[in-house]
Amino acid sequence: MLIFLRCLHASALTVLSSDKRLTYVTLLADESIHPRFEEALKKVQGEFAKHHPMYVGGKKVLSSEGEFDVRSPIDTRIELGSFQKGTADHARKAISAANQGFEDWSGRSWTERVSIIRRAADLIEGRMFNLAALVTYEVGKNRYEAIAEVSEAVDMFRYYADLMDENEGYVKPMKPGAPGERTKSILKPYGAWAVVSPFNFPLALAAGMVAGALITGNTVVFKPTSAAPFSGLKLYEILTEGGVPTTAINYITGPGSSVGDEIAKNHNVSGIAFTGSKDVGMKLYRDFVNGQPYPKPFISEMGSKNPAIITSKADLEKAAEGVVRGAFGYGGQKCSATSRVYVERVVKNDFLKILKNKVEQIKVGDPREKAVFVGPVINEQSTKKYERSLQTALKEGAIIVASSTSEPKGSTPKGYYVKPVVLIGLPSTHRLAKEELFVPFVIVDEFKTLKEAMQKANDTEFGLTAGIFTQDPKEQEYFFDHIGFGVTYANRKGGATTGAWPGSQSFGGWKGSGATGKGVGGPYYLLEFMHEQAQTVVEERP
Repeated sequence: MLIFLRCLHASALTVLSSDKRLTYVTLLADESIHPRFEEALKKVQGEFAKHHPMYVGGKKVLSSEGEFDVRSPIDTRIELGSFQKGTADHARKAISAANQGFEDWSGRSWTERVSIIRRAADLIEGRMFNLAALVTYEVGKNRYEAIAEVSEAVDMFRYYADLMDENEGYVKPMKPGAPGERTKSILKPYGAWAVVSPFNFPLALAAGMVAGALITGNTVVFKPTSAAPFSGLKLYEILTEGGVPTTAINYITGPGSSVGDEIAKNHNVSGIAFTGSKDVGMKLYRDFVNGQPYPKPFISEMGSKNPAIITSKADLEKAAEGVVRGAFGYGGQKCSATSRVYVERVVKNDFLKILKNKVEQIKVGDPREKAVFVGPVINEQSTKKYERSLQTALKEGAIIVASSTSEPKGSTPKGYYVKPVVLIGLPSTHRLAKEELFVPFVIVDEFKTLKEAMQKANDTEFGLTAGIFTQDPKEQEYFFDHIGFGVTYANRKGGATTGAWPGSQSFGGWKGSGATGKGVGGPYYLLEFMHEQAQTVVEERP
């Protein structure tokens, strides 16, 4: 069971301990994390079942439309809290407040903004276990992945702060265009940004977008998904406690339809940063393009259908483990999750035997339990999508070759639980091999040549993450040269297609997986939140 509990979001996980720094290598061996996490599970319950306002311009705001309840996917009897049903009018007021606060926040030195973001990172790190416990309750992650997510948010903040330092606030001297000229290029913030975050990384992905906008001098209207607004509220509270003025960040909740429509069409929005499904992202993108008087930046990450290729020159044990971790970490609910596997025909049967053994060992159940690897999916719609997809696959000729043998016990049947499953028998052109399902559902296909595998892998509208397993350097090179995805891995035992970390792997997609081609947590991400101004001064001559 140990191998499955090692499926963290990254291989570079760091967590602050009372007397040492824990790394990915030592995390599982340090038993001190378990009592601390379990204590946090009890502690955060004291914050449940309360009513939470929105925050606009630093003021608490309630909605005349009422509230919506958020319950844990672990057990729907656990009420996490009640949040406001924000409307277009609330979004409009938040956008206005963000614009009013722009002059103050953008006018502060970049060094001050960096100090504030670093202070917020320290606050997140100091509340590591409480925040991780909340993530577990809110979206159903096991303790290792929840701790990893909080650590990722910390590292995201610190990496962006380091980038600002390294680039000296993005002020660069230039060559004079003529005698007597003093010239420089400076990157400046746009204005008020809308940030829309998803449920699957409710803290880390929100932190990446919000911090990117703030540290570069923009103000923010932050709208977390209605499936996971609690982590977003904690992020807002930490940022303001860390020194971000309440005039620079606003927190609104509610239906994406009314709020999203206002964000897209309001001319006072300077840019949008979005992470979520392709359908929602493309609608928001089109509405934004059509609703604005001139082009404005739109940063998006919109999921994928990620392939892993296993050749006859692969270490099949490592390949199978990488597929299990990549496909079933957080129940397949990562936009980087491995969902398509292409295996060279001559090793297909051997690979499937190893894979079957590993999948059958996966423990499904309440993610608060130490031994559980796969917790619930996020909601009933996801369970129904899983069931429909499985029924369709079996009806159309698919065969289940691997599935978890464990059953959720105790209170967990009140939650949203499905079994990880691996199927063969569907062609690579099948709808289920094309659509992002966001559930623990993997299709395995075969190939004869690496060229054929690459054609199958690239035959998609998506392009986020992809991986290969081979010990042949030439095959690795061929893969990197021909794969049409933004985040690529070779021989990633820790996750065939998963595991990007701030400052190590830029996380950004091609084609239908992203709008800019620049990845979050990478060296070019902050550039997207700023536009360039060339400044020239002609020196007076006597």
